[in-house]
Amino acid sequence: MNMPVKNSPVSNPFGVISSSYYEQHLRFNLQNLRERKNDKSKPPFSITKEFILRFNQTKNPKEKEELLNLAKKTLLRCKRKLGLRTLGTGKHVHLPTAWTEIVYVAQCKGKIQDEALNMLYTSLDHASFDYEHLPALFFLAESILYRLCCDAFLKTYLYSVEIKLTKIGYLIFLRLFIYFLYGHLESFNQHLLRLQPYLYALSFSGESYDKYPNIFSNVQIILKTMEIICERELLSGSFSNPVENEKQCDNIDSDMGRVQPSQGGRDVNSLLWHCTAAWTCAQKDSPRLKKVLEHLLFHKTHLQTKCWMNSVLALLVLGEAAKLNMDCLRTLMDLMKDFLLSIMTVQNQKEKCKADDFSWAWNVVYTYVTTLAEACLYVAISNLRKTALVGFCDCKSSQRDTLLLGKSEEQPELRNTSILGLLDYFSSKMSDNCDQVIWIGYYGIVYNLVKMSWELQGDEEQDGLRNLIWQTLQKIKDHEKDGRVHIAINIAKAELNNPMDPFTSYRTKVSSNARDEVFSKFIGWRIANALSKLFFPPTNAHILPSKKPLIKQDGMKHLYKRQDSLKKRVLRFTVRKHPSVSELPMVPYPDFFTKGDEELTRIIDHHWQKELKTREEEYAICEAKEGKDKELEEKNRFREIMKRREEKLHKKTKPYELPTRTEVIASEKKMTQNRESYARNSLYEKDQDSYMLEKISSN
Repeated sequence: MNMPVKNSPVSNPFGVISSSYYEQHLRFNLQNLRERKNDKSKPPFSITKEFILRFNQTKNPKEKEELLNLAKKTLLRCKRKLGLRTLGTGKHVHLPTAWTEIVYVAQCKGKIQDEALNMLYTSLDHASFDYEHLPALFFLAESILYRLCCDAFLKTYLYSVEIKLTKIGYLIFLRLFIYFLYGHLESFNQHLLRLQPYLYALSFSGESYDKYPNIFSNVQIILKTMEIICERELLSGSFSNPVENEKQCDNIDSDMGRVQPSQGGRDVNSLLWHCTAAWTCAQKDSPRLKKVLEHLLFHKTHLQTKCWMNSVLALLVLGEAAKLNMDCLRTLMDLMKDFLLSIMTVQNQKEKCKADDFSWAWNVVYTYVTTLAEACLYVAISNLRKTALVGFCDCKSSQRDTLLLGKSEEQPELRNTSILGLLDYFSSKMSDNCDQVIWIGYYGIVYNLVKMSWELQGDEEQDGLRNLIWQTLQKIKDHEKDGRVHIAINIAKAELNNPMDPFTSYRTKVSSNARDEVFSKFIGWRIANALSKLFFPPTNAHILPSKKPLIKQDGMKHLYKRQDSLKKRVLRFTVRKHPSVSELPMVPYPDFFTKGDEELTRIIDHHWQKELKTREEEYAICEAKEGKDKELEEKNRFREIMKRREEKLHKKTKPYELPTRTEVIASEKKMTQNRESYARNSLYEKDQDSYMLEKISSN
């Protein structure tokens, strides 16, 4: 596993999942789908174990082409069911069935496998939270863990498909953790027990993945998530000692930071609660945001707690708020600066280092680097993007030679925790025996810079940002001699499915499929939205519907009567506007004053639109009047010109206009008459002259 990465997913033959549980699960989903359609249309083709074996083993070109066409049709059907273009919403979308089918399709080798995993990753990134998704999520979790433990560990090389599997597993278990906070996993003990053997095997993957922090971070989050969930859910069951359960649950509660109660019955630390409050205020542009951020900084020490899963969620949520507001971005960077300074101070003191174990701290640092890279790409304002990349400090030292990475100079202080600021700080402290936080933080920055450069390809508006990132990577490639940093570049290239060098192919356009899996664009927003609904629940709606308990037949009449009486009181919340849980508003319902402000804003906007319409009409009338005046002025001017022309030339025709036929004939007659009269006059004058000459001569 410590050997170089192979980019081609074709050379990674995953085994076929032959468990009867999977087949029953797929048959159950397909049967439900047929029942919903009332047997009007049956699916023309379904992925089966026999099809997968034929697809992977056949050598007949004609049969291979037929199977490939069938697999492509299945992918298109799954793509529609996943709702990739509509963020997982629509009447044609059914995520549990689509997830199950896509897992089966992903067992086919080659491009089909690669595209299926990309589709699954994209769907898990942007899909909403729904209680009905839980069985399918456990099915996905078991499938991904099966592939990692039973297939990937047996390979001598690290494959690009393996990277995708860990990223998909990261999204799955993040979602399960949110359901755990809601208290929805109590009835899924059997599913959790089925995951135990795979998690136990995955816990021994440290030696295989310790050189690849991007993969190891996903694995650690999977293991930490299930450690918290299983210890709370499984130990609280009836199959163990209740006294020991209470003690162990108390220990878990102390790790979780039991401060803020929630409706789901799970408690979280104050830092996560305040980060969620900050995101809620940033969404509504509330004036209380500054106070929330001030209180948030009082709980910055919670970032150093050993139960770092809450810290990861807090950074994800605050990172989403930082995409909207500069104050939130400043708070996020201040949190990480304080965390790094505290960790490095403790690591330098050998006595405290024995008492405090911060071997987990690199997970928090790596999550922060990834969150900041996503914020740099997907912020709402360009000023936020610049700050995330360069920082708030205008000092020349922060931008001085970040690209040069000179290690012979004095080691700089941690001035800011922007991307380039951390690059300058970590690169100056890199050595063969440096702390784990240092080299993993440096690795994470280089790895994410390569992905950012790839994501920005083809975006002409961000050419300046991409050129700066490209120059930084070029300097790293030329001056960095540490092999671990070059591994980060190779891993990023393999993950992007690009065998070419990103330093020479920067003008190449990237396909949409390759871009979809670079970063998780929506999972942070989905988590922040779900936690906001949990900590600040609205009055009339829940983002995750409650579980449906079994009801005895004896009490059905009483229940129906009670429900009928409640319907008359409660069903005022307009089902037409919210036909499904997934279409509920993404922001908590506002309070009375916020509603008043929104209503006043709506009234002002309405009157302003009327005023604009009136002004437009007046402007149109003025323009029409000015046009008529100009036209009349032109006519009068033309008449004056024609009048002067007629006086001078004695012509009534317009310039460059031929006269009519009658006028020509009249003018010709007039000319002939003039000629005749002139001739008669000239003859008469000649006769007179001759007469006078004769008279003179006679005298």
